[in-house]
Amino acid sequence: MTTILLIRHATNDYVKSGRLAGWTPGVHLNEEGQAQARALGLRLASMPLRAIYSSPLERTQETAQAIAEHHPALSVIVREDIGEVQYGDWTGLRISELTMRKMWKVIQEYPSRAYFPNGEAMRDAQNRMVNAIEAIVQAHPGQMVALVSHADLIKMATAHYMGLHLDNFQRIIISPASITTLELGHSRPFVASVNDLAHLYDAEKQAKKESSHGTP
Repeated sequence: MTTILLIRHATNDYVKSGRLAGWTPGVHLNEEGQAQARALGLRLASMPLRAIYSSPLERTQETAQAIAEHHPALSVIVREDIGEVQYGDWTGLRISELTMRKMWKVIQEYPSRAYFPNGEAMRDAQNRMVNAIEAIVQAHPGQMVALVSHADLIKMATAHYMGLHLDNFQRIIISPASITTLELGHSRPFVASVNDLAHLYDAEKQAKKESSHGTP
Protein backbone atom coordinates (compact mmCIF):
# COMPACT_ATOMS: atom_id res chain seq x y z
CA MET A 1 0.00 0.00 0.00
CA THR A 2 1.09 3.54 -0.76
CA THR A 3 0.01 6.06 1.87
CA ILE A 4 -0.96 9.46 0.49
CA LEU A 5 -1.34 12.30 2.98
CA LEU A 6 -3.60 14.88 1.34
CA ILE A 7 -2.85 18.15 3.13
CA ARG A 8 -4.67 21.42 2.66
CA HIS A 9 -2.48 24.51 2.88
CA ALA A 10 -2.66 26.50 6.11
CA THR A 11 -4.82 29.60 6.38
CA ASN A 12 -4.28 32.98 4.72
CA ASP A 13 -6.10 36.28 4.49
CA TYR A 14 -8.23 35.15 1.54
CA VAL A 15 -9.59 32.26 3.62
CA LYS A 16 -10.29 34.60 6.54
CA SER A 17 -12.07 37.16 4.35
CA GLY A 18 -14.14 34.62 2.41
CA ARG A 19 -12.63 35.23 -1.01
CA LEU A 20 -11.64 32.78 -3.74
CA ALA A 21 -7.88 33.08 -4.02
CA GLY A 22 -7.61 30.66 -6.91
CA TRP A 23 -4.34 31.20 -8.78
CA THR A 24 -3.91 34.78 -7.53
CA PRO A 25 -0.15 35.31 -7.10
CA GLY A 26 1.33 36.48 -3.82
CA VAL A 27 -1.17 34.87 -1.43
CA HIS A 28 0.97 33.88 1.54
CA LEU A 29 0.22 32.26 4.89
CA ASN A 30 -0.76 34.79 7.51
CA GLU A 31 0.39 34.65 11.13
CA GLU A 32 -2.24 32.08 12.07
CA GLY A 33 -1.39 30.02 8.99
CA GLN A 34 2.30 30.03 9.83
CA ALA A 35 1.50 28.67 13.29
CA GLN A 36 -0.73 25.99 11.73
CA ALA A 37 2.05 25.01 9.33
CA ARG A 38 4.54 24.70 12.19
CA ALA A 39 2.14 22.43 14.09
CA LEU A 40 1.63 20.37 10.95
CA GLY A 41 5.39 20.04 10.46
CA LEU A 42 5.82 18.81 14.04
CA ARG A 43 2.96 16.33 13.59
CA LEU A 44 4.69 14.78 10.56
CA ALA A 45 8.26 15.05 11.83
CA SER A 46 8.46 11.38 12.80
CA MET A 47 6.55 10.06 9.79
CA PRO A 48 8.55 8.02 7.23
CA LEU A 49 7.90 10.40 4.34
CA ARG A 50 9.62 9.58 1.05
CA ALA A 51 8.42 12.60 -0.93
CA ILE A 52 6.67 15.94 -0.43
CA TYR A 53 4.64 17.29 -3.35
CA SER A 54 3.10 20.74 -3.55
CA SER A 55 0.83 22.83 -5.72
CA PRO A 56 2.78 25.70 -7.36
CA LEU A 57 1.06 28.42 -5.30
CA GLU A 58 2.84 30.23 -2.50
CA ARG A 59 0.48 29.17 0.28
CA THR A 60 0.91 25.48 -0.54
CA GLN A 61 4.67 25.70 -0.98
CA GLU A 62 5.04 27.49 2.36
CA THR A 63 2.97 24.78 4.05
CA ALA A 64 5.00 22.06 2.33
CA GLN A 65 8.25 23.72 3.38
CA ALA A 66 7.17 23.61 7.04
CA ILE A 67 6.94 19.83 6.63
CA ALA A 68 10.24 19.58 4.73
CA GLU A 69 12.10 21.36 7.54
CA HIS A 70 11.74 18.15 9.56
CA HIS A 71 12.85 15.97 6.64
CA PRO A 72 16.17 17.47 5.49
CA ALA A 73 16.78 14.72 2.93
CA LEU A 74 13.63 15.77 1.01
CA SER A 75 13.00 18.72 -1.26
CA VAL A 76 9.52 19.97 -2.10
CA ILE A 77 8.46 18.79 -5.58
CA VAL A 78 6.10 21.20 -7.35
CA ARG A 79 3.35 19.77 -9.55
CA GLU A 80 1.07 21.93 -11.68
CA ASP A 81 -1.62 19.25 -11.79
CA ILE A 82 -2.35 19.50 -8.07
CA GLY A 83 -2.74 23.28 -8.29
CA GLU A 84 -5.95 25.04 -7.35
CA VAL A 85 -9.12 24.87 -9.40
CA GLN A 86 -9.04 27.43 -12.22
CA TYR A 87 -11.82 29.74 -11.06
CA GLY A 88 -11.55 32.02 -14.08
CA ASP A 89 -13.60 35.21 -13.74
CA TRP A 90 -14.51 34.31 -10.16
CA THR A 91 -10.90 34.54 -8.95
CA GLY A 92 -10.50 36.99 -6.08
CA LEU A 93 -14.24 37.59 -5.59
CA ARG A 94 -16.06 37.29 -2.29
CA ILE A 95 -18.11 34.15 -1.75
CA SER A 96 -20.92 36.28 -0.31
CA GLU A 97 -21.22 37.91 -3.74
CA LEU A 98 -20.90 34.67 -5.70
CA THR A 99 -23.76 33.01 -3.84
CA MET A 100 -26.12 35.34 -5.75
CA ARG A 101 -25.10 33.93 -9.14
CA LYS A 102 -26.96 31.13 -10.93
CA MET A 103 -23.84 28.98 -11.34
CA TRP A 104 -23.31 28.95 -7.55
CA LYS A 105 -26.41 26.81 -7.06
CA VAL A 106 -25.18 24.40 -9.75
CA ILE A 107 -21.79 24.18 -8.00
CA GLN A 108 -23.49 23.33 -4.71
CA GLU A 109 -26.10 20.88 -6.04
CA TYR A 110 -24.80 19.50 -9.37
CA PRO A 111 -21.04 20.19 -9.45
CA SER A 112 -20.53 17.52 -12.12
CA ARG A 113 -22.26 19.97 -14.52
CA ALA A 114 -20.64 23.12 -13.14
CA TYR A 115 -17.91 25.22 -14.71
CA PHE A 116 -16.33 28.55 -13.87
CA PRO A 117 -16.63 31.33 -16.48
CA ASN A 118 -13.35 31.41 -18.43
CA GLY A 119 -12.10 28.77 -16.01
CA GLU A 120 -12.33 25.04 -15.39
CA ALA A 121 -15.17 22.53 -15.21
CA MET A 122 -15.29 20.85 -11.81
CA ARG A 123 -15.31 17.36 -13.33
CA ASP A 124 -12.06 18.24 -15.15
CA ALA A 125 -10.48 19.45 -11.92
CA GLN A 126 -11.40 16.17 -10.20
CA ASN A 127 -9.97 14.14 -13.06
CA ARG A 128 -6.61 15.90 -13.06
CA MET A 129 -6.29 15.59 -9.27
CA VAL A 130 -7.09 11.87 -9.31
CA ASN A 131 -4.74 11.32 -12.25
CA ALA A 132 -1.97 13.13 -10.35
CA ILE A 133 -2.52 10.97 -7.26
CA GLU A 134 -2.44 7.78 -9.34
CA ALA A 135 0.81 8.88 -11.00
CA ILE A 136 2.35 9.59 -7.59
CA VAL A 137 1.24 6.18 -6.32
CA GLN A 138 2.95 4.55 -9.30
CA ALA A 139 6.14 6.48 -8.52
CA HIS A 140 6.12 5.54 -4.80
CA PRO A 141 4.92 1.95 -4.35
CA GLY A 142 4.63 1.02 -0.67
CA GLN A 143 5.81 4.43 0.52
CA MET A 144 4.32 7.36 2.43
CA VAL A 145 4.00 10.63 0.53
CA ALA A 146 2.73 14.08 1.49
CA LEU A 147 0.75 16.03 -1.10
CA VAL A 148 -0.07 19.66 -0.26
CA SER A 149 -2.99 21.02 -2.26
CA HIS A 150 -6.31 22.85 -1.93
CA ALA A 151 -9.69 22.24 -0.30
CA ASP A 152 -11.87 21.61 -3.35
CA LEU A 153 -9.34 19.30 -4.99
CA ILE A 154 -8.85 17.28 -1.81
CA LYS A 155 -12.63 17.04 -1.35
CA MET A 156 -13.04 15.87 -4.95
CA ALA A 157 -10.30 13.26 -4.61
CA THR A 158 -11.69 12.03 -1.29
CA ALA A 159 -15.14 11.66 -2.83
CA HIS A 160 -13.65 9.67 -5.72
CA TYR A 161 -11.82 7.22 -3.47
CA MET A 162 -14.84 6.84 -1.19
CA GLY A 163 -16.97 5.91 -4.19
CA LEU A 164 -19.09 9.06 -3.95
CA HIS A 165 -20.41 10.84 -7.02
CA LEU A 166 -18.89 14.28 -7.60
CA ASP A 167 -22.32 15.77 -6.92
CA ASN A 168 -21.85 14.77 -3.26
CA PHE A 169 -18.34 16.12 -2.75
CA GLN A 170 -19.58 19.29 -0.98
CA ARG A 171 -20.59 17.11 1.98
CA ILE A 172 -16.92 16.65 2.85
CA ILE A 173 -15.15 19.23 5.05
CA ILE A 174 -11.46 19.92 4.46
CA SER A 175 -10.07 22.56 6.83
CA PRO A 176 -6.82 24.53 6.54
CA ALA A 177 -3.73 22.49 7.53
CA SER A 178 -5.81 19.29 7.78
CA ILE A 179 -4.62 15.80 6.85
CA THR A 180 -6.71 13.31 4.87
CA THR A 181 -5.12 9.87 4.52
CA LEU A 182 -5.52 7.50 1.57
CA GLU A 183 -4.21 3.93 1.40
CA LEU A 184 -3.81 2.89 -2.23
CA GLY A 185 -2.70 -0.54 -3.41
CA HIS A 186 -3.38 -2.51 -6.60
CA SER A 187 -7.08 -2.95 -5.85
CA ARG A 188 -9.63 -1.40 -3.47
CA PRO A 189 -8.66 2.04 -2.13
CA PHE A 190 -9.07 2.93 1.54
CA VAL A 191 -9.77 6.32 3.11
CA ALA A 192 -8.14 6.04 6.52
CA SER A 193 -8.94 9.51 7.83
CA VAL A 194 -10.58 12.74 6.70
CA ASN A 195 -9.89 16.30 7.90
CA ASP A 196 -7.57 15.27 10.75
CA LEU A 197 -6.82 18.36 12.86
CA ALA A 198 -5.40 16.76 16.01
CA HIS A 199 -2.11 18.66 15.66
CA LEU A 200 -3.91 22.02 15.67
CA TYR A 201 -5.90 21.11 18.78
CA ASP A 202 -2.70 20.01 20.53
CA ALA A 203 -0.93 23.24 19.57
CA GLU A 204 -3.86 25.30 20.86
CA LYS A 205 -3.90 23.42 24.16
CA GLN A 206 -0.15 23.91 24.55
CA ALA A 207 -0.43 27.63 23.83
CA LYS A 208 -3.19 28.02 26.44
CA LYS A 209 -1.13 26.06 28.97
CA GLU A 210 1.93 28.24 28.41
CA SER A 211 -0.20 31.39 28.61
CA SER A 212 -1.72 30.33 31.93
CA HIS A 213 1.76 29.74 33.36
CA GLY A 214 3.09 33.05 32.11
CA THR A 215 5.55 31.48 29.66
CA PRO A 216 7.02 34.28 27.49
